[in-house]
Amino acid sequence: MSKRVYEIAREMSLETKEVIGRLQDAGVEVKNHFAVVEDGTYERVFGENSNGQGSAPGSAAENGRTEAQQKEADKERDVARSRKSASPPTQEPVEQQAEREAQQPAASKGAKKRRRVVIDSSATNRAPKPTAAPAAPKEPQQSAAAPESKEEESSSVRVEPGASVKDLADALGIPPAQIIKILMGLGEMKTQTQTLSTEEIELIAEELGAEVEVGAIAELAVEEEEIEDAPEDLLDKPPVVTVMGHVDHGKTSLLDRIRKENVASGEAGGITQHIGAYQAESNGRRVTFIDTPGHEAFTEMRARGARVTDVVVLVVAADDGIMPQTEEAIEHSRAAGVPIVVALNKTDVPNANPDRVLGQLSERELVPEVYGGDTVTVPVSAKTGEGIDDLVENLLLVAELEELKANPNAAASGFVIEGQRDPGRGPVATLLVKRGTLHKGDVVLAGTSYGRVRAMLDYTGKRVKEATPGEPVEILGLSGVPEAGTRFEVTEHERRARDRAEQAEATLRRQELAQSGPRRTLEELVSEGGVQDLNLVVKADVAGSVEALKESLSKLSTAEVRVNIVRSGVGALTDSDVMLASASDGILLGFAVRPTNTAKQVAEREGVEIRTYDVIYKALEEIEAAMRGMLAPETSEQETGMAEVRAIFRVPNVGVVAGCYVTSGEISRNNRVRVVRDGTVIYTGTLSSLRRFKDDVRSVRQSFECGIGVENFNDVKEGDVLEFYEVVEVPR
Repeated sequence: MSKRVYEIAREMSLETKEVIGRLQDAGVEVKNHFAVVEDGTYERVFGENSNGQGSAPGSAAENGRTEAQQKEADKERDVARSRKSASPPTQEPVEQQAEREAQQPAASKGAKKRRRVVIDSSATNRAPKPTAAPAAPKEPQQSAAAPESKEEESSSVRVEPGASVKDLADALGIPPAQIIKILMGLGEMKTQTQTLSTEEIELIAEELGAEVEVGAIAELAVEEEEIEDAPEDLLDKPPVVTVMGHVDHGKTSLLDRIRKENVASGEAGGITQHIGAYQAESNGRRVTFIDTPGHEAFTEMRARGARVTDVVVLVVAADDGIMPQTEEAIEHSRAAGVPIVVALNKTDVPNANPDRVLGQLSERELVPEVYGGDTVTVPVSAKTGEGIDDLVENLLLVAELEELKANPNAAASGFVIEGQRDPGRGPVATLLVKRGTLHKGDVVLAGTSYGRVRAMLDYTGKRVKEATPGEPVEILGLSGVPEAGTRFEVTEHERRARDRAEQAEATLRRQELAQSGPRRTLEELVSEGGVQDLNLVVKADVAGSVEALKESLSKLSTAEVRVNIVRSGVGALTDSDVMLASASDGILLGFAVRPTNTAKQVAEREGVEIRTYDVIYKALEEIEAAMRGMLAPETSEQETGMAEVRAIFRVPNVGVVAGCYVTSGEISRNNRVRVVRDGTVIYTGTLSSLRRFKDDVRSVRQSFECGIGVENFNDVKEGDVLEFYEVVEVPR
């Protein structure tokens, strides 16, 4: 088994420099104390001292010491051992315990124990591990093997991504100075409070001989406690129904027909681009509907709608069939484990083909009831209202079979459906209560946002004082705009909510630093010389739109143009956004928001371009066109004419002039020329002169004679062919 230099020095009671010197004298290349020495080299250089017990007094000369120095070292070692045996058994620090274990003979320890480091964002305990009590003296060799294997299984350490130097040191039970020393050896200079990337943590663990498992950076969310309510406390709640499907299949129109409203007419571009929550009443029973966008950019919104729902209504157009976003909605619903009710919309159009749609559903394991399956399928028409009552009746029936109940007397908890920043009201969050009752004045914690509920409004904008399970409400009073999809809960004290929100924000910041990765080196920048950056500052009206825009824009990056989102947020475009775009030479992109008057003035003064959109696919199309404009145009050669050299004239102070006959096309003065002899190109250049008789001309057409001078080339001969062409740029 190979050993490192510092381990050899520790075993032989030598200085590290002394071991390095002896290895270098033996012809072994050693750079530092972390260098690895193989077994054969170790036996050759150090001989019998490989057991790690140090040298005997008689062999003092072999380890580089004089006999007097060896006696003095032996004496000090004996005194230290006597003190150690006389001292009472106390709890050792982790550093001393690790050093003592490293100094034990290799023969008694068997294989070297490896510490496992697990990097996981779910870790909450950031304090040092408690020190275990000292183990009893090892007597028989066999009895020590079992406890050691148990200790190895329980020695894993969990740290968060983006942990600081001190966090990693505390988790590993070593001084922070040791990690800083390793980083300095790797060419990095960091303090105890600076964060480490995942790659740096892996390198440090490798230097220390630790085993590393890198955990994925999970989405920050409040951990949901599994609370089982007593059966007598559970009451029926309105079912939460999410309407999903492909874009332009009539989801919002179907909801408008159920609610007897006309929301679709107010949507920009005629498509839904926000997630919305509404309620409807049928036969005295309330149903909560969640409308999701169908455009491909809103994948996360659809997934969020499937996670919070009880029943999914899959809207499929009878004239269009199963489309990509329809299949995605089916996958989200199956992942959430909720029942699916299929609404066959647009059955009144002339080219409707319901049988084809039913067959496509059967292929995707959604066998309709008419085919002997268990998937409820209802033909409807959002335009005429046909089948709407049957659809609502089937929804209530499926919800009744699910036995949806909740405890209204507990502390409220649920999910954030959407968040936005209103100019007059501040941060506004749309919540869906899953358990308990939310009252006005409650302290709400939602991810990195917290606050006391100052006002609550239902889906119609009417003020309410409480919200029971299954009800969507808008609340005012939070400290910031919460992330869409975050779980919220009611806490007893505002101070506790503030502390948890600040802790969540710090954790999110560390995760963002870990995700950013290491900075690019000079060599990488040089190798990326042809790559251009398109810097964007993205602002939108709601948090879900920001999320969809960031995800869609990042997918537009190519090998030649990279999209960098410098800042993203909710709210109007402000002067600080303009200054950031000016500093990064970027573009301001606003979705369903407008710039302030100050921002317009600053943008005009700084020369920053502001683009605002109401429809997401128009924004993506224009950004993609801008990226194509940043690409270097491709060049191509376009042949303009050919001429044959029939005579050679030598003009003093000018050179050789070729008397030519234009055989095809037209020759221009600014054309480039290739001299071809016997089918081989011998020169490529430009024209120095183009004349007919004694007059300079701009062009000569086919079947005319002319005199041509080639720049910096006088070896033109009779019979040569001159090919004329121009280089044109082709936009990409």
